[in-house]
Amino acid sequence: MIEVRDVFKTFKLSRQQKREMGAAFQGNTVDAVAGITFTCRPGRVFSLVGANGAGKTTTLRMIATMLRPSSGTIAVNGHDVVRAPERVRASLGFLTGSTQLYDRLTPTELVRYVADLHGVRREEFSRRRDEIFGALDMGGFADRRIGKLSTGMKQKVSIARTLIHDPDVLVLDEATAALDVVASRAIVELIKKARDGGKTVLFSTHRLGEVNLLSDDLALIHRGRLLFNGTYQEFSGQMEAPTLEDEFIRRVETAGA
Repeated sequence: MIEVRDVFKTFKLSRQQKREMGAAFQGNTVDAVAGITFTCRPGRVFSLVGANGAGKTTTLRMIATMLRPSSGTIAVNGHDVVRAPERVRASLGFLTGSTQLYDRLTPTELVRYVADLHGVRREEFSRRRDEIFGALDMGGFADRRIGKLSTGMKQKVSIARTLIHDPDVLVLDEATAALDVVASRAIVELIKKARDGGKTVLFSTHRLGEVNLLSDDLALIHRGRLLFNGTYQEFSGQMEAPTLEDEFIRRVETAGA
């Protein structure tokens, strides 16, 4: 479970950043996340949706202990991200595009290294590796140097690294970025399997078809604040626009660009 309670993340601006904010901006700080509250429950997929700069990645990084909340609390499986970050990371699988891979290693070597860090037994590692590599069709490049792989192949390696220790909680930031339709479908199936296995899944995506396909719960974030937080069924029932994309745009425009 992930519990986010009245969380703010405030960044201090440099002089250059203040100039980029425009002449009308006053102050020395900006709230990238401003008082958000939501809960992600086991056995459900929670989608965090918003435009670039809305606060999605900042929120996910705080949950993953990469950033410290300015105020408020975040707990993962009952462990506070500030007071017990090691316990949070032990139960978490976090995927983000900003995490670098080791170019000199092969996918097999890198994923084994991550499994060793989490104390995965060798026999369990072999089973998990075969299952994940097979689902992602990684057999053809499992033993090639990561530095020689395409962007899509590297994304698959990142996903395998995220899943190898079978975490209770998955936090996925644009999991299908750089993947083709076939590979994206494989990721969708892995997410469904995780949900059916009772895991907590939080993901962000710009592909609204995936939101429609996967979401049990949904939050729409804009300028660091939540415009909606509830079940996907509730959101669908409140729609005033004909499509999911049009409804997102309508709500953002209503809130003020």
